[in-house]
Amino acid sequence: MKRFAVALALVSLVATACPDDGPNAGSGDTASAQEGADLTVSAASSLTEAFGEIGDAFEAANPGTTVIFNFGPSDGLAGQINEGAPVDVFASASPTWMDSVQDDGPGVTNRADFAQNRLAIIVPADNPAGIENLNDLTEDGVQLVLAAEGVPAGDYAREIFENAGISKAALANVVSNEEDVKAVITKVMSGDADAGIGYVTDVTPDVADQITLIPIPDEVNVIATYPIAVVNGSQEADLAQGFVEYVLGDGQQTLAEYGFLPPP
Repeated sequence: MKRFAVALALVSLVATACPDDGPNAGSGDTASAQEGADLTVSAASSLTEAFGEIGDAFEAANPGTTVIFNFGPSDGLAGQINEGAPVDVFASASPTWMDSVQDDGPGVTNRADFAQNRLAIIVPADNPAGIENLNDLTEDGVQLVLAAEGVPAGDYAREIFENAGISKAALANVVSNEEDVKAVITKVMSGDADAGIGYVTDVTPDVADQITLIPIPDEVNVIATYPIAVVNGSQEADLAQGFVEYVLGDGQQTLAEYGFLPPP
């Protein structure tokens, strides 16, 4: 079974992380020389299911390789990397946090956009508040949950409210700011909120009977762009580049199956 590293595990490794050796040289084929290697991939929480499947396929194509995933909010993952956490590949739900690693952290190599995602209103399956559109999120008594500011899904939600001209009223109904989009979905499913803003990809088969997705009009919606790159200083630079190339190649079908849009 795939091993999923948690954020705290990476934080604990910061003190022992190797210093930055500069940009990674080249890409390369993942061949038998890489057997037995561990590859650490920090990825936005919205990628959990799709990347889990992609990781399995990559391991199968590279016998002896173990992909260790660290899923979480892109801002938090970028902060870990910038503090020295030993990460080989970073996949962000926002260019902003890839920029942070590129400009303020160890740097990245062979950066590329690999997917896009669309935001939607997420409500419990029985929709007790009768939410039908964005304006309903401004009604008195509606309990709204968002990802926190700085988290891509949270920033995108606030941008949508600005676009729709409902920021003041909608934000007044926010009862919780969560650490990532998965926590938003959990709050909605548990009945602790009447609605949240998440990605269309968050309606996965295992939760489809517990939540309902309400589309947001294109004229006010935000399309999230996801970049991926090898983190400079990776001890498995060639293998990391192989993973990036897999995501950009065969992995595109898996991403599409999970509802992601193709890269711009």
